[in-house]
Amino acid sequence: MTGVALPPEASPAGAVGRAAGDGGRSFHRVCTLDDLWAGEMAEYEVAGVKVLVVHTEDGRVTAIQPMCPHQEVPLAEGTLEGSVVTCRMHLWQVDAVTGKGINPEHAEVAIYPTRVTDGTVFVAVDGVQTRYSRP
Repeated sequence: MTGVALPPEASPAGAVGRAAGDGGRSFHRVCTLDDLWAGEMAEYEVAGVKVLVVHTEDGRVTAIQPMCPHQEVPLAEGTLEGSVVTCRMHLWQVDAVTGKGINPEHAEVAIYPTRVTDGTVFVAVDGVQTRYSRP
């Protein structure tokens, strides 16, 4: 599943919000929880940056880099079990909540600041660097 961040008119709150507690980051409206159910993940473009939004089975919502840190295969083509995203190519696994590698441990992914307000998912992309690993 892929998508584009919701347009500003999709919510009366506006497209971008800044919060002092978030280092002044710009949060962009991405989707609603009705668009992405628990146990699903989808790739979205946010302010020109592709992210993978993950809604874990226990209800946590995170955004990670959309490409596997191994060989840049789209993680959206893989599987999600709990909070573990598994790449379809070589079965590398990362925890979507922490960004830490599971198999192998050095397979970390970038985490984008994410928040959910009134059922709408917001993601900040500024200042986050994609991570790549060596096999």
